[in-house]
Amino acid sequence: MGENLTSIDWNVTTVVRRFTYGLYWFTHGRNVLKWRIGYALEIMQAGYFPILGIVGIPVNIITIVILRRKNCGLSKCVTCYLLGMAVGDLLVVILDIILRQIPIVFMEQFLFLQSIPVCNIHAVLLFAATDCSVWFTVTFTFDRFVAICCPKLKSKYCSEKTASVVLGTVSVLSCLKNIFWYFMFSTGYRLANTPWFCDVERYVYYSPVWAAIDFLHNILTPCVPFVLILLFNVFTVRHIVVSSRARRRLRAHSVGDSPRDPEMESRRKSIMLLFIITANFILLWSLFMIYSIWYRMLYFGFNSMQLDNFVRELGFMLQLLSCCTNTAIYAVTQTQFRQQWKNVLKYPFTPFLQFIKS
Repeated sequence: MGENLTSIDWNVTTVVRRFTYGLYWFTHGRNVLKWRIGYALEIMQAGYFPILGIVGIPVNIITIVILRRKNCGLSKCVTCYLLGMAVGDLLVVILDIILRQIPIVFMEQFLFLQSIPVCNIHAVLLFAATDCSVWFTVTFTFDRFVAICCPKLKSKYCSEKTASVVLGTVSVLSCLKNIFWYFMFSTGYRLANTPWFCDVERYVYYSPVWAAIDFLHNILTPCVPFVLILLFNVFTVRHIVVSSRARRRLRAHSVGDSPRDPEMESRRKSIMLLFIITANFILLWSLFMIYSIWYRMLYFGFNSMQLDNFVRELGFMLQLLSCCTNTAIYAVTQTQFRQQWKNVLKYPFTPFLQFIKS
């Protein structure tokens, strides 16, 4: 992608210039599939990240407002976890999409960032917010596992107070865990879309100590959450299948062939919300996780598997998409949340409609 481009007029805006550059080499570049995919992703990113930022901030803010009102028909405990996840997603949208990805995509208009010495602070906040967003999903999954599979522990653990303590603890631990980025990175921005987006001293690149720390960072987020979420969901599904069979047998003896079971319908909605959220997380984070592990394994000398740069770009795009999808999941699975969304969207026009009616 470093080839010189002489036949294109660059006297246009940065957005059009980047789009034109990607489109030109996508249609006229060498006939190498991985290069064409890379150029296609460049074209997409010129619109993808700005749209994601424009949509992600108001969507998550409205979700936070709705959940704060606690009128969605969800328990206080579940509402607390969903609220924490929405706040985490909002911070990731601001710190990653707005303050990292968009400046990288439109580098020429953000070169001034290289003179602002705050990249290591930005890195600490960004990775802490990402950890919170991921681990809040894990804590929510565990809470639902306890609520469904551990009835004796449910009354003590599945409460709003416990949820607040858990979310607060995860937030503090995430901040403490990522302080080392402040010392690992320098203060200058690289404006390059790599796992390390700040300038890094040469000794850090090849230091086995820093390599081990970075590798552990990638293991803790998102590899360990992947394993925990899968395990909790497997145990939850197993418990649901067993208890559903037993409940159907009991109802068959007690109430005959009555088709409606309110308790099972309520449980089904809760389980649907849990599984869709966790499946969304696993699908959208998988590629990013694979690339992050591979990227660090290179510095340990494992070069047997090669991943092209477009895998990295696609991984970032999918991972950041997960910050904007939970709201859609709530709207699809929760009727009252969907109604609250409609009320929020109608609210700015309510005075105008009342004026017309009057």
